[in-house]
Parts: sequence; structure tokens; C-alpha cells
Amino acid sequence: MRQYSPDLTPPWKKPKQVPEVPAEPGLVVEESGTGFCGAVIRCEAGTVTLEDRFGKHRVFPLEPRGFLLEGKAVTLVRLSAAGPVPPTRTASGSVAVPHARARVARAGRIYVEGRHDAELVEKVWGDDLRIEGVVVEYLEGVDDLPSIVQTFSPGPDARLGVLVDHLVPGSKEWRIAESVTSEHALVVGHPYIDIWEAVKPSSLGIEAWPRVPHGQDWKTGVCRALGWPSENTGAVWQAILQRVESYKDLEPELLGRVEELIDFVTAPA
Repeated sequence: MRQYSPDLTPPWKKPKQVPEVPAEPGLVVEESGTGFCGAVIRCEAGTVTLEDRFGKHRVFPLEPRGFLLEGKAVTLVRLSAAGPVPPTRTASGSVAVPHARARVARAGRIYVEGRHDAELVEKVWGDDLRIEGVVVEYLEGVDDLPSIVQTFSPGPDARLGVLVDHLVPGSKEWRIAESVTSEHALVVGHPYIDIWEAVKPSSLGIEAWPRVPHGQDWKTGVCRALGWPSENTGAVWQAILQRVESYKDLEPELLGRVEELIDFVTAPA
């Protein structure tokens, strides 16, 4: 006797299966109904709490096909209590690639002003940069940037990206950056006097970065104003760096510029 399935729904009307994704803290998703986009900060029985980049929280039900991950529908599920789930995101918020091998270094490079800048970029974007094969080097200042760019000789297969501190109209840094005209070199920057200031004060337990009088060394002035040891700013920076766990600890003005440089250096020739 011929057997029939009890489900008489035509195949073209059946909803497509979507993957189930653990609602791991830090996972960035978009709620399908409202378009609210944010990182998972809490997942309880039947609900998930998202935080957007402005710090606003919204609670949503864990419904099938209720969220978009990189534009594709997914079903968020609560983390299993059986054991830890491997991270699905890097510190920069990108999709993690477990056990990925570092790519052979590209000819293209990203230059940053100093050692602290390089260490911060490595901590947040290091996984992404290794997969893309992008090396980060530091300049120790931008005064010689035009000659450095000329020596590097950027081209279609060797693009150069440069991140500059305090890149605001009218500044010395702005004038130097404007003098770089190669179409294969991109100079961008953030408005902060020093890369320290690109770390959100809330991540360090302070209300705001103090204002330092013009003419005074900025790092020393900051340390004195906050009661930090001003005689060893290198040690203070290491303490600051330890408090940075992901992109959420950094100001958007820095995040966008670093992502822009990575895209520029890795773009097809």
C-alpha cells in the first residue's frame, strides 16, 4: 500500500530551515521585526537582551527566525549549560574563524603613529589582520610621513593605509596628511590628541578624560589629573590596555577609521 505523509503542505509553502545560533554575549544581530541592531548582553529563558552602539538596551523574545546575522535569518537559542560554546566573534566584532592559519603577509601595510596605537589595533583587530595578512607598523610621529610614503612606493598590489592621531582641520597633522596624494595611499585619523583618549572612559571607570592645558605633555597631565602614576606612562598604558576587551570599549571615531584602512589595504587590485 502506498504510504502518504500526514503533512500535506506543498514544499514551496514550507518555511525554509534556518540555522540555530547560540546567543553568546557579544554576538551582533539584528531583530527582524524592528531592525534594532545590537550585541547580545544577556539571554534568559525565552528572551534575549541586545545593546546597540549607543548603549540602548532592548529585550526581544527568542522566536524562530527572529533575527538576522550578517543579513541572513537565524534562530537564536540559549547557550547550553553542558559546556562553553566557542566564540563566534573576534574582539573587533567580526565572525571568528576557529583554527584559521595566518595568511602570508601582503605587500600592503597599515602604519600607525606609535607603539601604543599598534598595541591597541593588535588587541582588537589582530585576528582579522592575521587572516587578511596585513602587517601593522608604527611611525613614531607623522612629521616625515610624505617621505615615508615615497619610500614605500604604494601601488595597486601594495596599498598603504595610515592612521593619524588628532587629525582635525587646520592642525599640523591635517596639513601633513593633505600632502600625501598617491591614489594607492589612504591617510585617515581620529580627533583625539592621543590614542589613549579613544578608549571609552566608562571602560576605565572614569567619568571623562581630563582636559590638559596647552603646552603640557598630554599623558603626564592626564595621569596627574586622575591620580595615576605620571612617572611611568608606559605602565599606565598597559593597565588601560588590559581593560580593553573588544570594540565596545573603543570610541566609534576610531572604530570606523581602522575598519576603513583594513578594507582599503585588502581591496582587490
